[in-house]
Amino acid sequence: MKSLSETWFADGYIDFELKKYTLLAYLQEVNKYFYEHKLYPQLADVIFHYNNLVAFRENKKFLQEQFPKKLTGIQMERLQVLYEQMMKDDELMQQLEEIIHYASKQMRTTISSGTELYEMVEGKLKISPVGIIPLEQNEGYFFLSNGIAFTRVYEYRLSIYEKHDEKFRSMRTEFVDSWHKTITNTYENIKSQLVKSRVHLPNPAVYLVYAEVNLPIEETLLPIAKRSLVRYISTGA
Repeated sequence: MKSLSETWFADGYIDFELKKYTLLAYLQEVNKYFYEHKLYPQLADVIFHYNNLVAFRENKKFLQEQFPKKLTGIQMERLQVLYEQMMKDDELMQQLEEIIHYASKQMRTTISSGTELYEMVEGKLKISPVGIIPLEQNEGYFFLSNGIAFTRVYEYRLSIYEKHDEKFRSMRTEFVDSWHKTITNTYENIKSQLVKSRVHLPNPAVYLVYAEVNLPIEETLLPIAKRSLVRYISTGA
């Protein structure tokens, strides 16, 4: 999917109708993926662009005090606005104001649609430990199953990172293999096979993430499963 640039609303010729056309074409494609129940990376992308607009709007007073300048970019991490000198232009600012107001409203609608799908899927996920969970849970495996065909097995590793003076937990995953669960080949048996074949984790934490819906794995179930499992482990459920 072709995304917008970080500063699409201020790039090139600033015209409301032109930017409106650019925005609607982008959101139409995002909504097409949502209709196919594919959330990622589209939902994260549109949220990123919405946050950029909010950051620009909240810094409007600062912008007005610093003009004459021209917006040239937005830093990804802190959304700091970079400038180069130019003459103050009230008409330009009015155009930007209209573009940002319209785009924010349209993006909120799309984000709401994606969030509804996210919450629906999240509500259909059931997480449970497989066997005894060790005290160390920062690495291990999780099984992703929707009750159809094979169970996908992932190795995971939790890490902590800081952003804006806050600490967050993230999960890195590596696909291991797919197993066919049967009456005899239970989740506990699959866990035993993993421990025997992958000796670098002799006593891993193992979880089952069971999805009660059959939706795209990579674009929807896997990213939501990862976020749900991070919260599950972090809260000591």
